[in-house]
Amino acid sequence: MSVDTKYGEAIFKQTQEVAEMFKAAMPKITTNKNGYEIRTKVLEMAQNQMWQDYHAKYGAWETSVNKENDEVVMKVTLPEVPGTDTVLEAAEKFYNFVNGKPAK
Repeated sequence: MSVDTKYGEAIFKQTQEVAEMFKAAMPKITTNKNGYEIRTKVLEMAQNQMWQDYHAKYGAWETSVNKENDEVVMKVTLPEVPGTDTVLEAAEKFYNFVNGKPAK
């Protein structure tokens, strides 16, 4: 690049230094994740989904009212707390979806 003015070369050098300083200050963004990071994220998504389902069911307990003889019987069933197997099954479904595999 040619600099035609008396102070052009100094201005150009300072501009380059400022550009390099900004480049060094900016965070590096990497969008590619390795397999472990992807599986961890899928597992986290599955766990969050299972707990959201649980809390939704907990908020609306399953209640049924039946009349047996002369009494009204109310049955209340609390939702099952999601365990490791449930979370892993959900994670497998998410992972298969991401990989484009059909559901079993």
